[in-house]
Amino acid sequence: MAFTGKATYSAGTNLPELAEDVSDLIGIVSPYETPLLDAIGDPLRQAQSTYHEWLEDSLVPNKDTISDSSISDPESETSFDVANGSRFRAGDQIQAAGAKELMLVSGVSGNTITVVRGYAGTTTENIATGQVINILGNAAFEGDDKPAARFTNRIRCGNYTQIFTASVEVSGTNIAASHLGLSDEMDYQKSERLREMIRDLENTVINGGQPSANPQGTASVRRSMKGILPHIATHLYNTGGSGFPTGTALTEEMINYVLRKIWENSSGSVDLIVVGGYQKRKINSFLTASRSFGASDTAYTDMVSVYESDFGVCRIVTSRYVPQDAVLLLDSSRIGVLPLAGRSFQFKPLASSGDYECGQLIGEYTLEFKNEAAHGLIRGLATN
Repeated sequence: MAFTGKATYSAGTNLPELAEDVSDLIGIVSPYETPLLDAIGDPLRQAQSTYHEWLEDSLVPNKDTISDSSISDPESETSFDVANGSRFRAGDQIQAAGAKELMLVSGVSGNTITVVRGYAGTTTENIATGQVINILGNAAFEGDDKPAARFTNRIRCGNYTQIFTASVEVSGTNIAASHLGLSDEMDYQKSERLREMIRDLENTVINGGQPSANPQGTASVRRSMKGILPHIATHLYNTGGSGFPTGTALTEEMINYVLRKIWENSSGSVDLIVVGGYQKRKINSFLTASRSFGASDTAYTDMVSVYESDFGVCRIVTSRYVPQDAVLLLDSSRIGVLPLAGRSFQFKPLASSGDYECGQLIGEYTLEFKNEAAHGLIRGLATN
C-alpha cells in the first residue's frame, strides 16, 4: 500500500506521538517588586545583635513656647513662664513667632524669664500662652566670665531583628522527573519562596510593629521589627489637624507644608516620597492642568517621577505596601535595612527522613531608622 501520509487534525490534538505545545517560560502574576528597598540600597554594615542600636544627638534648642495663662497685660508683661526655662540665658534676644518686637532676656529663674520689652527700638506687641518664642542669639558682656556650660545628652535608639523563614520540600520523584519551563524543581521552589520573603521584608519595613511586652521575644512572643510608619511621631500630620480638612485629597500645598516643617525643625534632607498607587495618581495630577500636546502627538504622558521644591529634590517611589491614605517623606541617608551578621537570606539544607529533599530559607533583618524627626508622614487622605 502506497504511503499516503497522516494529518494530525484527523485524530484531534491528543495523539500520543505529538509533542505538547507548552512555552518554556513560567509567568508569575503575583507582585514581588520591592521599590523602597531598591531605593534605599544595600546596607554598609550588618547588625551584630538581635537588638541593633545607634546613637542620636541634637543641638540645644533655639525655640520654646510661652506657658503662662496668667499674663495680665500681653503688650507690656515683662515676666512670664515658658515651657523650658533651661533653654534661655540672660542676654538672649528673643522674638515671638509672627511678631516684629524684639525682647532681651534679663533674668531666668526656673521656667520664668524676665525680659526687656520693645528692645532695640521695636514696638511692643501682644504675647499669649502657647506662642512660639524664637531665641535669636546671646549677647555677652565684654570681658565677662564664661557662661554655665550647656549640653545635650546623646540617646541610644534601637530596633529588634525579625526572622523571616520559609520551607521547601520536593519529593524524589519530582526531582527526577523532567519538567516544562524549568530544569530543577528544588531551585525553582527556592527562588519562589525567596521572592515572597523579600516582598514581605519590604512590607514589614514599612508597616511592621513590635510587641509592647517582651519585644526581645520569648518562647511564646515572636520578635518583630518596628517599621517606618510606627516610628514617625514628630512630623506626623493627620487630616483633620494642621489645617488639613478631614479626609481631604492630597495637594501640592500639603506636601510643601510638611517638607517645610521638616526643614524648619531638623537637618533632614527629604529625598524620597513613597506612596501607594492612588496617591501617586494624585501627585501626577499636580501637572495635568498645565500639560500641553501638539496635534501630531500620539502619546499622552501624565506622570511625575521627581518633585523639586525649595526644600529638596525628591524621587517619587510607588510601593504597593504603603497604605492608600498615606504619604511618606523620607531622608534615605538615615534609613538602612540591615541583616544580622551571617543571617542574610540563605538556604539551609535539612536532613530528609524519607523520599524527598527539604530545606529552609531563612533571613534575619532589622530597620535602622535614624532621627525620626528628619522624616514626615501624612495620614487620613482621601482614597476615592
